Amino acid sequence: MSQKAYEKILMDLDFQKLVKERAGFSWLLSSLILISYYSFILVIAFAPHWLGVPVSSESVITWGIPVGIFLIIFSMIMTAIYVLRCNGEYDNRMAEIVSRLNV
Repeated sequence: MSQKAYEKILMDLDFQKLVKERAGFSWLLSSLILISYYSFILVIAFAPHWLGVPVSSESVITWGIPVGIFLIIFSMIMTAIYVLRCNGEYDNRMAEIVSRLNV
């Protein structure tokens, strides 16, 4: 694409709305992940004994392991949600904008 085509897309109000919505969505998901990880770190810093408690009286697995696994799975789910939404909604809207502008 030429520089003029890029400028035409950048000036489009629908494109600007799309960029704003996508940025807001990505900040929301990033915030959820950051809050969960920082909460985990705060628990490690100020209440490490809680994560060292066994899941049950007969188990050698402590609460730290399921919580850590949850954080990893939660991050993967948030990434999948972002990718699915971008590949679905945002890419389709971008294609509509480009075709409407004839660039």
